[in-house]
Amino acid sequence: MERKHPKSHGNGNWHPEDFNQLGDNVVIENQVLIFHPENISIGDDVYIGHQTILKGYYKNDMIIENGTWIGQGCFFHSAGGIHIGKDVGIGPGVKILTSNHINDDLNQAVLHNPLEFNQVIIKDGADIGVGAIILPGVTVGNGAIIGAGSVVTRDVEDYAIVVGSPARFIKSRKKTI
Repeated sequence: MERKHPKSHGNGNWHPEDFNQLGDNVVIENQVLIFHPENISIGDDVYIGHQTILKGYYKNDMIIENGTWIGQGCFFHSAGGIHIGKDVGIGPGVKILTSNHINDDLNQAVLHNPLEFNQVIIKDGADIGVGAIILPGVTVGNGAIIGAGSVVTRDVEDYAIVVGSPARFIKSRKKTI
C-alpha cells in the first residue's frame, strides 16, 4: 500500500506567500526550516533565530503573535497546535511538542502506536529559558517564567516561576497585598 504524504516545505525553500499569515518586520534567520507554512501564522515584529525548526503539520495551526523573540536552534512541532502569545521570549534550544504515542498495544513498537495530539499555549509576556521542553497539552500563563533546562509537564499559572525536571513552582512574580 502506497502512503501519500502531504506537501512539506522543510527544505528551506519557502516564500512569504506560503504562510497562512506573515506579519511586518519579521526576521527569519538563515537555516530556519519551515514545514507546512500554510498552517503557520506569524505576527508583526517577530524574530526567529538560526537553525530553528518550525514544524507545521498538515492539520492544526502554529500561531506566533506580535513581538515574540525565538532563539537559535529551537524545535516547535505543532501537530496538536501551538499558540504563542504577544511579547514572549523563547531562549535558544527550546522544544515545544504537541503529540505523543499512545502505548496501548504492547505487541508492536511504540513508534507504530497511534498518536495523541494536545495543543500547547504560551500566553502573553511569558519567558521560556534556554533548553526548556514544553510537553503536549501544557498552558504557560501570562508573564510566567520557565527556568533554563526545565521540563514542563503541566500547566503553569500566570506570573509563576517554575524550574527543574519536572518543572516545579518556586515563587510568583505577583506582588501580594
